[in-house]
Amino acid sequence: MQLGVIGLGRMGRIVVDRTLDAGHDVVAFDLSAEATAAAAEAGADPADSVEDLCERLGTKKRIWLMVPAGDAVDATLADLEPHLEREDVVVDGGNSHFEASVRRAEGTDAAYLDCGTSGGPASAEEGFSLMVGGPEWAYEELVPVLDAVATGPAGHDRMGESGAGHYVKMVHNGVEYALMQAYGEGFELLAEGRYDLEMESIARTWNNGAVIRSWLLELCEEAFREEGNDLGDVADHVAGGSTGTWTVEEALEQEVPVPLIYGALAERFDSRNEGRFSRRLANRLRYGFGRHEVKRRADGE
Repeated sequence: MQLGVIGLGRMGRIVVDRTLDAGHDVVAFDLSAEATAAAAEAGADPADSVEDLCERLGTKKRIWLMVPAGDAVDATLADLEPHLEREDVVVDGGNSHFEASVRRAEGTDAAYLDCGTSGGPASAEEGFSLMVGGPEWAYEELVPVLDAVATGPAGHDRMGESGAGHYVKMVHNGVEYALMQAYGEGFELLAEGRYDLEMESIARTWNNGAVIRSWLLELCEEAFREEGNDLGDVADHVAGGSTGTWTVEEALEQEVPVPLIYGALAERFDSRNEGRFSRRLANRLRYGFGRHEVKRRADGE
């Protein structure tokens, strides 16, 4: 299969590399000429514009967008629109709001797949978890590429109609917030409690057979190993919050109680005000799975 990829940041390059490794052809474009050139060195066919990318794809266009959610998606779609037909397929692999995905699906000539993507840059070798919404025929058409980008056939599925993929990813992120908060609070009690404990040792022991073992707990172990038992200069500042906010807003609209997710979101916002061990760990965990910048404390803080 031939796939066009627009947006060659950390996540977009993983899409390119995994698709190439599976034996498919990739046409790649990014506003950064350097990023496009790097993808070409990896084996992709470089395009110098959206129009050029579409010309290189021919009559059956299969295009994966990995650009920042929001205006960048709409701008890219506007550039693509003159070149798209009903039999073409566009995938939005970013963290778009599900209602925006529904609007884009209705306003785009091509079949539009909203694809929630989980795993982050740390999943470059293992593959992502992909939650897809949109027309079933378009999903089936993209299965060979989805198999390549995901962990395999079990790593992706069609969640439902347009918007469903990003809806499921939104709730996924809310759950992620709550899990990070739970681990953070537990380790904070251990760190401030009555025994002199080694956090890395506890995380390692829990990861071997305990009920609460998980990849996030493995990242806790990594954080304590690399930053130290007290997390060193990792700051109490947990960035992000948009997808958690969307989750809480949807829960309010549907009248579904989500106190754990809401509490974790509130802690994330409050982290910009004062210091807690639990939020410092959450700060470091975001680097573990997403390679997000670790906020550090200034000297003397």
